[in-house]
Amino acid sequence: QAQLLESGGGSVQAGGSLRLSCAASEYIDRRNCMGWFRQVPGKEREEVARYDSWQGTIYAASVQGRFTISSDNAKNTLYLQMDSLKPEDTAMYYCAVGGGYCYRGFDSWGQGTQVTVSS
Repeated sequence: QAQLLESGGGSVQAGGSLRLSCAASEYIDRRNCMGWFRQVPGKEREEVARYDSWQGTIYAASVQGRFTISSDNAKNTLYLQMDSLKPEDTAMYYCAVGGGYCYRGFDSWGQGTQVTVSS
């Protein structure tokens, strides 16, 4: 299983942008399932965006049009570009990677990076 390390979280005002990065210890490419999740204390984890070669890219309705998932295979890094941030986007964000199609689940998880959006 790959080790994943997120970075790029922080505090930003509403309307601002952040780019989260997720560096993998092993090679990842578009044959992998890649995803971003977020969680607020006391609430269930929410899937924000995911990609696999079967279904392509899927976004949660709450972030559609504002967030973009991408990857750089040469750097073994997954990204989440977050624009037009809203206070309700405040959460701990986690990246995850799976060995195949996403319906098979995710094998590796990062430790999380905090995103705080103020109004």
